Amino acid sequence: MIAPLYILLFIVAYFGVLLTISWFTSRGADEASYFLGNKQSKWYLVAFGMIGDSLSGVTFISVPGIVAKDKFGYLQVVLGYILGYIVIGKILLPIFYNRNLTSIYTYLKSRFGFYAEKTGAFYFIISRLLGAGARLFLAINVLQLFVFDALHIPFAISAAIVIIMILIYTVKGGIKTLVWTDVFQSSFLLMAVIFSIVAITSQLNLSLPQLVSTISDSPNNQIFFWDWMPKSFFPKQFIGGALIALTMTGLDQNMMQKNLSCRSLKEAQTNIYTFSIIQLVVNIFFLSLGVLLYHYASVQQITLPAKSDDLFPFLALQHLGLFASMVFIVGLTAATFNSADSVLTTLTTSFYFDFLNKNEQSSKTRKFIHIGFAVLLLIVIMGFKWMNNSAVISSVLFIANITYGPLLGLFMFGILTKYTVHDKWIPIVCIIVPFICYLLSEWSKSNPEGYQIGNELLLINGVLTFAGLFLLKKTIKDAA
Repeated sequence: MIAPLYILLFIVAYFGVLLTISWFTSRGADEASYFLGNKQSKWYLVAFGMIGDSLSGVTFISVPGIVAKDKFGYLQVVLGYILGYIVIGKILLPIFYNRNLTSIYTYLKSRFGFYAEKTGAFYFIISRLLGAGARLFLAINVLQLFVFDALHIPFAISAAIVIIMILIYTVKGGIKTLVWTDVFQSSFLLMAVIFSIVAITSQLNLSLPQLVSTISDSPNNQIFFWDWMPKSFFPKQFIGGALIALTMTGLDQNMMQKNLSCRSLKEAQTNIYTFSIIQLVVNIFFLSLGVLLYHYASVQQITLPAKSDDLFPFLALQHLGLFASMVFIVGLTAATFNSADSVLTTLTTSFYFDFLNKNEQSSKTRKFIHIGFAVLLLIVIMGFKWMNNSAVISSVLFIANITYGPLLGLFMFGILTKYTVHDKWIPIVCIIVPFICYLLSEWSKSNPEGYQIGNELLLINGVLTFAGLFLLKKTIKDAA
């Protein structure tokens, strides 16, 4: 295992590279650079960089660990992502580009009114703060366990240091900087999973054909599940995956702001389609890594940790040797920084345009908001630490199902109908419906032998929001 001090030195060196990238990319940067990169981002850089942003620490740590419980069933969700990305490319991107949007929630204002925009932006901010906080908590918690505890640094100080480091290299360049730092960090994440597989293969003395057969013959490689009662049922997972991609990418300022920084609609569409295929391949690698980790533990008769999220770090840092430890730290460091850097920029963008309604662009105001969200993100991380959640990927998906449902319903109603609504009642609908969905989820958990609500909760949430908006539609007389 690598000494904690050496790991800390590596993190500092990694941060130094990010600072260097930030310095070069933010020279001469203005407010247009911060928000949309002057609309000069190259699509292939955006597509590759989005891999790290979509995967983050959740995929890097949680996905290999869930193989024992869910097998390759997570691929059902990932296959659904592809359908969602096609809808984004064919429907949402043309709408956003034709309207020349910076914040996508200004569409809701033009379509319905003041309260619709505020509601959409509010749910994005809540969802991204909680989602990014969960991802960042997972990565920092592992670093705490294997590095900072040994150096007697409290978790709160560790989290604050990471947030400050992210703040330093994002506060000036914004999207213009993030396009390049995301490419750098995605490269490290992909190298980490590939070299981790190489490390396990070497430890087990497997040839390439033996490696393939170990994965293909594993009892954990089942992809499709057809029992309609559990959450793993294929249609639930596939449709849920499509809606998660549609909402967490297409209706999410964090992901769409990078797409909107491409030079043209055609390039943005090429970016999103390329990204969908890369993401499928990368998740296959992560699930295969999970199979190999459990196989290695079985062969070596290693007692597994109680939490599935601890499997990968436990084996990499305690049992697989120096090379595997180094590779894991490389990937974890990339996941840690990549979990939050773009979130700070896009939360700032949404608040700046959707809540402050800024027409003129003020650098001082924007930097103040950026710093404020960094503080809020730290508070959320400490909240997850207090709750000590054991399976972060489940938490992230549940948060998405609850908070993105109103966004799905709002945009669906705006795009699929020509009705206007009584705008001031929109926030009420978008509070009541997620609460109903939360109660449905709790009912499902209380009846483990019955029908289990999974990712289809997002569809239920969106449809109920749509129905509520339909009840609020204006008559011809009202509209006049």
